[in-house]
Amino acid sequence: MLFETPELDATLQQLVNSDWRNDFFDTVMPVLSDMKALFVVLGVLMLFALIRRGPKELVLFLVLLAGAGITDMSTNPIKKGVGRVRPHNAIAETYFVEDGKWQRRPADFAQYKDSGTSYPSAHAANTMCIAVLACLLWPGVRPWPLLLPLLVGYSRVYLGKHYPLDVLMGWLFGLVTATIVWLVWDRFIRPRILPGR
Repeated sequence: MLFETPELDATLQQLVNSDWRNDFFDTVMPVLSDMKALFVVLGVLMLFALIRRGPKELVLFLVLLAGAGITDMSTNPIKKGVGRVRPHNAIAETYFVEDGKWQRRPADFAQYKDSGTSYPSAHAANTMCIAVLACLLWPGVRPWPLLLPLLVGYSRVYLGKHYPLDVLMGWLFGLVTATIVWLVWDRFIRPRILPGR
């Protein structure tokens, strides 16, 4: 790995993953981290928008999905290059979900992996990209889409999949990617296919 885990990062991970646990979050956080659920919601929203506003909305949803896809593919080489091991594979007594069941590493657990895919969080990056593009493509929905990356990012730390720094860097990565996608869309593509919008 390119860097050691900062003390504040490990402390915050411990607080969210262990100290602030509760039954409600144990039920909700796995759902918030489920990207399939997110895409089902996006599909329903897309269908609703098509019915209410017509086929031009499909183009906007395609821009949104393209941004998420670019973000997702771009995080993988960084993850492999950094090689940070996920908290549930690095820290004793970390809670995590496997096969739909909550588990906890034993107190004598020792890290057995040399590298991992924790940094940055692709979930955080993807949801930030989606939220920022949603705010730019549909200004009337601001600022509500920004709740999505906040909730998903918290869920990733709660589930022991990421440290807070992984999530922060994911958010930054998603923001940058969304900005680039928006600029390309707004300056070069939109004027050609949706003039006057």
